[in-house]
Amino acid sequence: MFTGIIETLGIIQEIKKDKDNVHITIDSTITNELKIDQSVAHNGICMTVIAVHNSLYTVTAIGETIKKTNISHWEAGDAVNLERAMKLGDRLDGHIVQGHVDQIGNCISVKETNGSWFYTFEYDESLENITIEKGSITVNGVSLTVVDSRKNEFSVAIIPYTYEHTNFKTFTIGTKVNLEFDVIGKYVARLYSNK
Repeated sequence: MFTGIIETLGIIQEIKKDKDNVHITIDSTITNELKIDQSVAHNGICMTVIAVHNSLYTVTAIGETIKKTNISHWEAGDAVNLERAMKLGDRLDGHIVQGHVDQIGNCISVKETNGSWFYTFEYDESLENITIEKGSITVNGVSLTVVDSRKNEFSVAIIPYTYEHTNFKTFTIGTKVNLEFDVIGKYVARLYSNK
């Protein structure tokens, strides 16, 4: 379980294919605090640490994860947003994030507006995910509030701190991102669709 508050950025050092899986090695300032078997969210994808060496650690993504996320677009040198699992008893500064990506979104607009940034993303509505204005959304692991919600797209506003401390600053039109929709909204939508 995560909060969507990014701790740091990691830099992908190596991606190795192994049958349907990929092993991803990352250089990070939090590596010295990681242990094998810990969960870490990478751009919102919960993956398990399988190896730690100096400032590097490795995680594995299985075929199903690769299909549902933007991992196939990752390359060595890319920055990924990192968050370790939350501790019981800590403040929940973002929202409840499972680290289970629902689908890939596509950035269709980036606008700077006098010190903040507005991003618009579109997504495949056939998967029945929804957003609502002032509701929660996770984009590449970042907990955000929906500013504008339409049928298959939504916008978010980014403050300068978030822009500087996440990989949002690398987004351009066409960037593929991981989306995790609000867990409560998913349950409500499922209940409504079953009536």
